[in-house]
Amino acid sequence: MRALWVVMLGLLLCGPGVAEAGKLRTQYTGTVNLNEATAEQLDLLPGVGEKAAQRIIEHRKKRPFQRVEELVRVKGFGKKKFLKLKAHLALSGPTTLRVEQVPVSPEGKEVVATNH
Repeated sequence: MRALWVVMLGLLLCGPGVAEAGKLRTQYTGTVNLNEATAEQLDLLPGVGEKAAQRIIEHRKKRPFQRVEELVRVKGFGKKKFLKLKAHLALSGPTTLRVEQVPVSPEGKEVVATNH
């Protein structure tokens, strides 16, 4: 009986919002200027690490990017990775990419209706 009381008290204290509060997703907004971004700014792109950022910088030193599609010429960037990044790439203007952890919305869950 005492164990049941401890479990019920724990559920009351936690409440339903605690499980939801732990669910976050990474949201990327803005763009990175391939011709001017620093290594740290390039590193913010999803799936791009320190080494890949350095390869981008080395590539643009030899030949600045004329089109964002030229990223596939850099070692480690194939078509699949490029398509994932394309929305966040630019050739002019400031780098504005922001990375945030945002809660998963309840609408994002699939609801299955059942009839009893």
